[in-house]
Amino acid sequence: MKGDPTSSAVQNYLKAIYSLRSRGERVATAAIARSLGVSPGSVTPMLKKLGEDGLLDYEPYRGVTLTDRGEKTALRVIRRHRITEQFLQKVLGLTWDQVHEEAEQLEHALSDVVIDRMDDFLGHPATDPHGDPIPTKEGHVRADHSMRLADLEPGDRGIVRRVSDGDPKLLRYAQSLGLVPATALEVLRRDPFGGPMHLKVGDSRHAVGEQIARAVFVEVEARRPGRSRSR
Repeated sequence: MKGDPTSSAVQNYLKAIYSLRSRGERVATAAIARSLGVSPGSVTPMLKKLGEDGLLDYEPYRGVTLTDRGEKTALRVIRRHRITEQFLQKVLGLTWDQVHEEAEQLEHALSDVVIDRMDDFLGHPATDPHGDPIPTKEGHVRADHSMRLADLEPGDRGIVRRVSDGDPKLLRYAQSLGLVPATALEVLRRDPFGGPMHLKVGDSRHAVGEQIARAVFVEVEARRPGRSRSR
């Protein structure tokens, strides 16, 4: 049986693969299993089905890449998810730590007509509440020039562009520190031996650990002398 691109299971696989692919040319089976919270043994049969249906290129022991058709389907689902998140926050008043799980359910249930009406009502937002870009109907995605806060050094300054949305507790904590999209920050210093990063966030100062520093993405505006602005 081939994978049905309209089924929620298939859409979740394609969305996960698209999100993971930035870490490498091919996405490993184990990484897909971790992302979806399933066993590696259950992933392989699904990847084979999706390969047979032309949604991805699967090679045993080498991982997968999306085909053009698979990528188009993934971007359609991501668009639905992120528009739904914005609607839940802006119109229904849910907080940014609540919208991800709700949108996970609704992205498979709402029609394209409803999604387009929501997009119109919202004024065609460019990002979701966490700062992730919303793909256009044509499948175009705005270029992302941000880098992990964890990769910045003392003296670097920039603007928070997005925050990983996988952990509601992390989102609530990040918000309590002011680490939300469009906020200016500066790295003041880094403690040695894996110690915290000390930041100026707006008018406040905070120390953050590795988990937060890896979840926050910053568009760098100025780097300390002697360092390139390239990623």
